[in-house]
Amino acid sequence: MKTEERTFVAIKPDGVKRGLIGKIIERFENKGFKIVAMKLLQVTPELASQHYAEHNGKPFYTRLVHYITSGPVVAMVVEGYDAIESVRHMVGATNPMNADVGTIRADFAQVMEYNVIHASDSPASAQREINLYFKPEEIYDNWQSMLEMITYDEERFQG
Repeated sequence: MKTEERTFVAIKPDGVKRGLIGKIIERFENKGFKIVAMKLLQVTPELASQHYAEHNGKPFYTRLVHYITSGPVVAMVVEGYDAIESVRHMVGATNPMNADVGTIRADFAQVMEYNVIHASDSPASAQREINLYFKPEEIYDNWQSMLEMITYDEERFQG
């Protein structure tokens, strides 16, 4: 059974600096996902430490914080059926060298340290990350996409 859910996605500083925002967002929209929140922001060291809390103490932690704070990111809440698993599949393996052809990381990244995008890996991390980056009033879920209108609200178009 398919479940409608939300996930957190962030286009990382290298993706923003390389002008890939539109190309990446287009992939999610083409797949039929609905973006219910989005903003461009500079991640502070404090926010980075919360985001990467599970990696604190690991050898690569300092590099993670430096990287995510090195420029603006585009933070998004993406909604759709089985969004967490599907978005992770679209994003590809953390190391672009291991990512399947056609995934975002395979297409746009060369090395693991600059892998263009982040996507939540579980319902718990999705909820935690959404709450870190967005206030409830910043999530706009009271609108229908054109696909939803056509598919689920046909009587609206009948005159």
